[in-house]
Amino acid sequence: MNCVRVGTWVKRYSNSRSRFHFLAFPERRRPISSPSSSPTEEILKPTSFDFKNYVAQKANTINRALDAAVPLKDPLEIHNAMRYSLLAGGKRICPLVCIAACELVGGTEHMAMPAACAVEMIHTMSLIHDDLPCMDNDDLRRGQPTSHKVFGEAVAVLAGDALLALAFEHIASSTVGVPSARIVRGIGQLARFIGADGVVSGQVVDLTSKGQSEVSFEHLEFIHLRKTAAMLEGTAVLGAVLGGGSDEEVEKLRTFAMYTGLLFQVVDDILDVTKSSEELGKTAGKDLVDDKVTYPKLMGIDKSREFAEKLKEDAQEQLSGFDPDKAAPLVALADFIAHRSN
Repeated sequence: MNCVRVGTWVKRYSNSRSRFHFLAFPERRRPISSPSSSPTEEILKPTSFDFKNYVAQKANTINRALDAAVPLKDPLEIHNAMRYSLLAGGKRICPLVCIAACELVGGTEHMAMPAACAVEMIHTMSLIHDDLPCMDNDDLRRGQPTSHKVFGEAVAVLAGDALLALAFEHIASSTVGVPSARIVRGIGQLARFIGADGVVSGQVVDLTSKGQSEVSFEHLEFIHLRKTAAMLEGTAVLGAVLGGGSDEEVEKLRTFAMYTGLLFQVVDDILDVTKSSEELGKTAGKDLVDDKVTYPKLMGIDKSREFAEKLKEDAQEQLSGFDPDKAAPLVALADFIAHRSN
């Protein structure tokens, strides 16, 4: 089995400039199968899976758990603001990945649910802060006015802070049936992925890159491996650790989440220039207005779509070797993200 180093995707055109190549450079390692076998095909063969029904059932359970985790109490203003953004709907991809990763390695939904709620709290915090005037300055999120438009900037900031703190409290105090060592390890891993070496660093570099006339593919990848992919990596690792996964299983799921997170961003960039605000539930064309470098701006829409397809295949490849039926939700999730319309 051959191995290539991955971490920084580089685009190169052939002499005819008609073919797109993806080369990988140091940071992480990925196993590549021989040409005669296709891990993705193998994991897709054994099962027919109703992803739409799966998402509906899981989202319903997750939403009930989130509602219970953040009750309305004094001071009402801060709890109203927390609940406003947290319960506004959304795809619930982070909690779905957390639960699916836990179940894939032998755990249960019950073991993972507090962690699933926690990662959605953290994700919501990042959206509240990302929408602030000092950041991306957006007025619409999940089809409704952003938090600072409803509650003011100060309360929006505090609502995000409160959700971040509650996330870690919720994992520590509400997780049951899991050895304490796993809980501590999972919390530590999650914190690493969302902190100054992960999500925060990606956000900072994204902010400082606005208006730059020349941004390389490596620079764009640095941003989104951290700003977007790291959140999903931390989510998958947390679920796998709580479920008792081996180091190899945890690493496979981390790599799956890395590719899937980057896939989400590439598709997000494509949708930003091909869909309306009404279709997206957020302001369309915002990246162009802000003069931000995106995958379509750097590569063109067609090459961005090719890149998204390659990322989807690489993500699904990481699931080879797992029970096909248990891996089905994550296989289907990668397909959903690659072909989503909002």
